[in-house]
Amino acid sequence: MVVADERRTDTRGQIRQVALELFAEQGYEKTSLREIAERLGITKAAVYYHFKTKEEILRTLFDELLAGMEELTAWAAEQPRTAEVRGEVLRRYQALLGGGATAPLIRFVQESQASLKDLAPGEEMKQRFAALARVLVPEDGSAEEQLRARLAVIALHLGAFSDDVADATPEQRGAAALAVALDLAR
Repeated sequence: MVVADERRTDTRGQIRQVALELFAEQGYEKTSLREIAERLGITKAAVYYHFKTKEEILRTLFDELLAGMEELTAWAAEQPRTAEVRGEVLRRYQALLGGGATAPLIRFVQESQASLKDLAPGEEMKQRFAALARVLVPEDGSAEEQLRARLAVIALHLGAFSDDVADATPEQRGAAALAVALDLAR
C-alpha cells in the first residue's frame, strides 16, 4: 500500500499548491473547490476525498508555518531578553519564512488580511505573530519598543515576497529585510 499512500500524499500536496496559487491570484472567497479540481484536472470528488472544505485546505497551508512560529516563540521565551537573542530570533524567523512554500503563503497573508480575519488560520496567525513580536520586546518594553518589534517582523515578511524592490535578488532583498529588522529590534 506504499504506492497508494504516496499517490494520496502527492495529490494532497498538489491540491494545496494549486489552492494557494488560486487564493493568491483571485482571493480566498472567489476560489471554489471546483476551480481547484479543474486546474488540477481531477474531479471535485477527488478534492473532497482529501479536503472537506476550503478552510481545511487553508489550515493545512498554515500548519508548518504556525508550528515553526510556536516553536521559535517558545524557545525565545526561555532566553534572556538581550539584543543577541532578538537578533537570533529574527534570523531564525527569516529562515522559517524562506522555507518551502512559505513565501507565497506570506504574500497571500499580507494581501488577504480582510479575508483571513474571520477564519481560524488567520486568527491563529495573528496570535502567533503577536506572541513572536512580544518575545522581541525587552522586559517592561516601551510602546516604541513594542512597535519596533512588530515592524521588525513585518520587515521580514516584506523581504520574503516583495519582488518589486528594484534590482534586488531574493537573497539581497532578504539580507536588506534582515538588516532593517535587526535595526528596528536593536
